[in-house]
Amino acid sequence: MSIQLLYLYSMSRMIKSISLFFVLSCVVFTMQAQDSWHLLAQVEITKSYDPEFGIETMIPTISKSTHELNGQTVVLKGFIIPLTGEVEQSHFMFSKFPQNMCFFCGKAGPESAIQVFMKGGKKLPFTSEKIILQGRLIIQNDTSSGLLYTMEDGEIIN
Repeated sequence: MSIQLLYLYSMSRMIKSISLFFVLSCVVFTMQAQDSWHLLAQVEITKSYDPEFGIETMIPTISKSTHELNGQTVVLKGFIIPLTGEVEQSHFMFSKFPQNMCFFCGKAGPESAIQVFMKGGKKLPFTSEKIILQGRLIIQNDTSSGLLYTMEDGEIIN
């Protein structure tokens, strides 16, 4: 009887160890897979009437925690939005969402798109697949163009 209890106790500890290892592996994988879009999304939009143009405008206010990323390297997963008809580009828009759902089509906010300049002017071939880029985040002080963010020295990492 005591051998059976010892065996059950040993099996119970082994199952707990395996379970803990699995949970920790999932947490580490999730942390590695995380990108910075959730930080860039920390934007408050205030609507205001512009009497000069006679229209309602939206004024973005970027959070303090997002401003702290200015000049830092960020990693983003998303989609290339070409600026020209060229097959390869070193300057393009990058969106959290595919082109048919992006900010420029009116389906998302300005915090979901970033202008990208590739490192050394390297041209990146267009793909409709999701890719991962890293580069230095520059927060725009003048948001009149509608763009909040620029990535300089962009590199593909997948």
